[in-house]
Amino acid sequence: MSTTYDAAVDASSSPDDDEVAPPRRWRPLTLAAAVVAAVLLLTVAFGAGWFAQSRNHPGEGSVEAGFARDMSSHHAQAVEMSMLALNKSTQPDLRLLAGEIVQAQQAQIGMMQTWLRTWGLEPTGHERPMAWMKDGASLLQNGLMPGMASPADMTALRDATGPAFDRLYLRLMQQHHLGGIHMVEGLLAENHDPDVTWLAEAMAKGQRSELEFIQQILTKIGA
Repeated sequence: MSTTYDAAVDASSSPDDDEVAPPRRWRPLTLAAAVVAAVLLLTVAFGAGWFAQSRNHPGEGSVEAGFARDMSSHHAQAVEMSMLALNKSTQPDLRLLAGEIVQAQQAQIGMMQTWLRTWGLEPTGHERPMAWMKDGASLLQNGLMPGMASPADMTALRDATGPAFDRLYLRLMQQHHLGGIHMVEGLLAENHDPDVTWLAEAMAKGQRSELEFIQQILTKIGA
């Protein structure tokens, strides 16, 4: 059946007209089908893009997830030790160092925990510490990650005062940073996520600088 527009075109045209008749309008069913097809195409394209993006997130058992979880715990101990230093030490340089460690490592913990949430992962996993790193299990000492202070070390640090506290804190933090840098190097050897690489490299750079500062303070206090 012709539409009103079609009838008007037929009535106003004659066989002798040389002009080309204007094109007919989309019929309702044809237009509806085109709209549905366009919506389906956009939906499929969006869904494919979202699926590809979600697949690219590091998953459970990945190097990136393992590093984020373990380094968060590693950092948490450094923050605890440095908070003790801020409360107990009277050395200006040591207090400056401790303040920098608290600020930097607490911020980095926040970033790593945000990654885990973004990746749809829990803040803690079921694997043993260092399982993400090649030969990582061999680096554990009494279940502790590289450089971490033992429970006995932490008790001694809490009990120490004066110059004895300063020396113990600096020695423990020196070992802590060396262990953390080793973990970063293990991650960089296998990681492919640019954001994780950026943060890990920033960690290593900052901790190497702090190691130099630690040595300067140790020399200054004659330790």
